[in-house]
Amino acid sequence: MLMLSNIHWVLLCTIALGALSGTVSALTYWKNQSLMSDALSHAVLPGVVISYMLSGIKQTTFMFIGAAISALLASYFITAITKHSKLKADTAMGIVLATFFSLGLVLLTVVNNMPNGQQSGISSFIYGQAATLLKQDMQLTIMLAIIVISLILFSLKQWRLFLFDPHYARLQGLNVNRFERLYLFIVVLTIVIGIKAVGIILMAALLIIPAAASKYWSTTLAQTIMLSSLIGASSSAIGTWISTQGHFIPTGPMIVIMASSMFTLSLISAKCKAWLSRINLKGLS
Repeated sequence: MLMLSNIHWVLLCTIALGALSGTVSALTYWKNQSLMSDALSHAVLPGVVISYMLSGIKQTTFMFIGAAISALLASYFITAITKHSKLKADTAMGIVLATFFSLGLVLLTVVNNMPNGQQSGISSFIYGQAATLLKQDMQLTIMLAIIVISLILFSLKQWRLFLFDPHYARLQGLNVNRFERLYLFIVVLTIVIGIKAVGIILMAALLIIPAAASKYWSTTLAQTIMLSSLIGASSSAIGTWISTQGHFIPTGPMIVIMASSMFTLSLISAKCKAWLSRINLKGLS
């Protein structure tokens, strides 16, 4: 495995990231918080830029820490706005998303006007550059993806209780507050480790589309996780393979296009299945 070429490492990394995104996408879908993923994905930009401004170097660890702090701060504001105002959660998410991302773009402009700012490569975090990932970054992504997916699968019963009926979960002795923090940590971690490969904007898509595509074929949390993870991994594999064929196609956008294509096929297939069922019922009557 250590002898794999860089292209193979990129492929393995994006497949792992796609599987992880699909798994987390299933959690956010069943928690009715798909927009939360979008908000937190956009909210990491100020943290990435500020970490570069403070350190002066494009160091992955610093930027990941900055992104995580920014995302957690955004989640705090969303909770605070929802709790202390009459606004609904989706409105609060929209406000925080727009505010943090706009702040990030302003700071990005400041950085680009600094000496050597254009050469910093910070702009790549918006759309991602999977091909430029270091081997240790890709290995870390694969390892974290395996750990998080395993953590979710091994505690699937508890996740089911937490997502579907928190009040009943409390009666069963489940620490709901701890699971709420774990859920938020997993979403933020997935975003942070994925932004360098597919970018801030496209990471939001990967945390929404796989679960949306699987909803037509799944009725339980386990089924949704399995199908959503499969859709995320396969769209990442196909998108990465196409982008490595020498046509200068960016990896992140190609992955999202493949995921969107699978969603479209899923939607059309489900509609056709429902249409054929209605025809059969009319024929029997």
